[in-house]
Amino acid sequence: MSSVQRHTLVGSSSAAQGEPDWSQIGETLAMLALAIAQIDTSLHEGNQSVDQLTSSFTAMANNTQKILELSQNEKINSDIAPIAQEVNSEIQQAVIAFQFYDRLTQRLEHVGESLERMGHLMADAKERYQPDSWRSLQNHIKGNYTMEAERLMFEHIMAGNSVAEALEIYHHNFDKDGDETFGTDDEIELF
Repeated sequence: MSSVQRHTLVGSSSAAQGEPDWSQIGETLAMLALAIAQIDTSLHEGNQSVDQLTSSFTAMANNTQKILELSQNEKINSDIAPIAQEVNSEIQQAVIAFQFYDRLTQRLEHVGESLERMGHLMADAKERYQPDSWRSLQNHIKGNYTMEAERLMFEHIMAGNSVAEALEIYHHNFDKDGDETFGTDDEIELF
């Protein structure tokens, strides 16, 4: 989200000041802007930590690979090979966790962008009440989904189902898709 040029949402909260021109649209836009800012700062702070961890894990993986190669030499104690193999396996599991984190940050970036687009739509008095504009926004949001489970959740929410029902469907389908996508038998690619 931080790589995208951010535009200020039109609208500010006037509820605290008790102004006569108060409107729910202005309040909604202010709350959307706050949600976008919170997502953006959380992603920024999280990415700094993950960048350092990624660098450390990549270096450790390279070093354990060197140890594994050296352990093939008969002159090196054979006790080293199983330890290096175990460390290498643990690093691969950590990389899988980073892949999940990467997926999380992408989703949050999409959420932030979608909220901002919705805020701009609501701020535009001409477009705000146009069903085609809302359908276009919804199609854009749906187009960002890469997993069938996400599309199913979207469709259930848009059909008026509760969040709990949509999440249940999502989790059921994600568990099926997730096993294929992030199984431990997959080959791990280090950054």
